[in-house]
Amino acid sequence: MSAASQRWTVARLGTAQTLAWASSYYLPAMLAAPMARDLGVATPTVFAAFSVALIVSALLGPFAGRAIDRHGGRPVLVGTNLLFAAALVGMALAQGPVGLFAAWVLMGVAMGSGLYEAAFATLVRLYGQGARSAITGITLIAGFASTVGWPLSAWMETQWGWRGACAGWAALHLLVGVPLNGWLPRADAAEKATEPSTDAIAAPATEPAVSAPPTPAHPLRTTVLLSFVFAVTWFTSTAMAAHLPHLLQASGTSLQAAVAMAALVGPAQVAARLLEFGFLRRLHPLLSAQLAAAAHPVGAGLLMVLGGPGAAVFTVLHGAGNGILTIAKGTLPLVLFGPAGYGARQGLMMVPARVAQAFAPVLFGMALDRAGAAALWLTTLLGLAALGALWLLRPVARA
Repeated sequence: MSAASQRWTVARLGTAQTLAWASSYYLPAMLAAPMARDLGVATPTVFAAFSVALIVSALLGPFAGRAIDRHGGRPVLVGTNLLFAAALVGMALAQGPVGLFAAWVLMGVAMGSGLYEAAFATLVRLYGQGARSAITGITLIAGFASTVGWPLSAWMETQWGWRGACAGWAALHLLVGVPLNGWLPRADAAEKATEPSTDAIAAPATEPAVSAPPTPAHPLRTTVLLSFVFAVTWFTSTAMAAHLPHLLQASGTSLQAAVAMAALVGPAQVAARLLEFGFLRRLHPLLSAQLAAAAHPVGAGLLMVLGGPGAAVFTVLHGAGNGILTIAKGTLPLVLFGPAGYGARQGLMMVPARVAQAFAPVLFGMALDRAGAAALWLTTLLGLAALGALWLLRPVARA
């Protein structure tokens, strides 16, 4: 498959992922409060429904990955656009907590089969071992999901109310998401395009063959360690997304400065992904993941020692590390296990991560309320443990 064709695939899938993230993961930040007021429930109830969706997505991930392994990503992702639209329409029509939770459960089904893990599996199904750059490419585009999603949700809520905003997002899935994912290459066509020609088959045996990825000496241990790293990454990322301004205030930063510092996370993520796309692409993905895993603990240590003056450095390091670790979730299983069965394996590894993500806002919020800025010890120690897990993988990756 040509480089131009791969770039168009990345552009289409990255744009579709931006829509998927903006209308699901980033939806409650703007619409939870008006939803709660209109439905007569507390705002935490809306976030509880969102947590249920995350748990449902964790349970559905392995099945979606297996379906992509078998049939390719195009039919699965087009189906998730329809599920996203149905869930959003369900929210728009909800008249109480029962309807709200039912809509979020359906949203969880869509999230479990339509976010990054499904997109990564789609790219691996299309490009095999050559999917690393494509994975980085879609995270570069979808890294702006909050930048696009939050203002657009706020604008639609102002114009049409929260129900109209949900309906608007549903329409975008049908009018934009379905065509974007529907234009993805068919998996069988991609396989034919990458099959060796008869000339290549007849070439002399002196041509060096492309080496297959090494099989880990201890597959179960490798799977457990990667699952732990991904769970820590999602826990920390979600905890910071929910509480970063409050955490920075507890560290001695003013409210205005805390909000400004928190806004640095997105640019830091994108900048780190550009670095991954350029210089770090020459390194083994495990090494870039180790560097990224160290970023949050280092930044947290500076914040705890320096207080407010260390806020900007902490925020940038956290964002940069999180940006690269998002890519590592896609590339490490590929480089350690190879493309065979990638989707199902990826979905299975992400089950603990999705569960950790569901509970992260509550658990870190409780720690922050009780311990203030010292709550950062929780994510620091988890980050160091994840770094240790990645270090244990080092001999396996080089086998």
